[in-house]
Amino acid sequence: MIRSLPRADQPEHLDEAGHDPDVLSASLAHVAQVNRWLGGRRAVRLAVAQHLGGAGRMLDVGTGAGDLPMVLADLAGRRDGRPIIVADDRHPQILAVAARRAAGRRGLSFAGADALALPFPDRAFDVVLLSMVLHHLDDQAASRALAEAARVAPLVIVNELHRTRTNYAGARLLAATLWRGNRLTRHDGPLSVLRAYRPGELRALAAAAGLTVVELRRRWFQRVVLVAAAPSAGLAP
Repeated sequence: MIRSLPRADQPEHLDEAGHDPDVLSASLAHVAQVNRWLGGRRAVRLAVAQHLGGAGRMLDVGTGAGDLPMVLADLAGRRDGRPIIVADDRHPQILAVAARRAAGRRGLSFAGADALALPFPDRAFDVVLLSMVLHHLDDQAASRALAEAARVAPLVIVNELHRTRTNYAGARLLAATLWRGNRLTRHDGPLSVLRAYRPGELRALAAAAGLTVVELRRRWFQRVVLVAAAPSAGLAP
C-alpha cells in the first residue's frame, strides 16, 4: 500500500501581494480551467443542488477567479431561481480580477474580507462555499475559518483537492507543460495538492470547529467535498 503524502506547509505565491496583473490574471484563469475540466464545478453544483436546491443566499469565501459563483448564478438563473451571491476574497488584486471577469452577472456582488473575520451578521446567508481555500491555511486557521463560515450560514460546503500521489503527479505534469510559462501556477499548482487536506483531516477540522458533518465524499477528479452543518442548524447527517 502506498503511503499518503505528508501535508506541506510551504506558502503559496498566490497569497503574496504585489503581483504582476497579467501574470495573476493568467494564473487565476488556470485555476478556473482546473475547476471546469477536472471536476471542481461539478462537485460544487452537485452539492449546492442537493443541499440548497440552487436558490438562496450564498457566500463564496476566497473566490479566486470568481468562476464558481458565476456558474452558480447562471445555473440559478436558468432554473428561475433568485440567487444573491457574494464573492469574497481578502486579496484586493484577486478580487479585482474576479469582479472584471463577472462584469454584468446579475445577483452577484463582491466583498473584500478575511475568512477568519467575515463582516456579515449571523445567519446572513443560507450557505457558505469554501472552494480550494482551506489548503491555504494551517490547521488552526482552517478550523477557525469553518467556524466563522458556520456563524454566517447554517450550511458550509468545502470543495478541496485530494492530497494523493496521482493528483500530485498530474499537477507536476501540468506545471511542466501548460503552466510552465506562469511562475505562480507553475509553483502553486503542485504545492496546492501537497497542502490539501485528506477526507479524515477535513472531518477532524469540522469537529474542531463544532460542525456536524452531513456529507463527506470523493468526487471526480481527485476532489473531496465536505458538507457540514452549524451547531444549531438541526440538519441530520
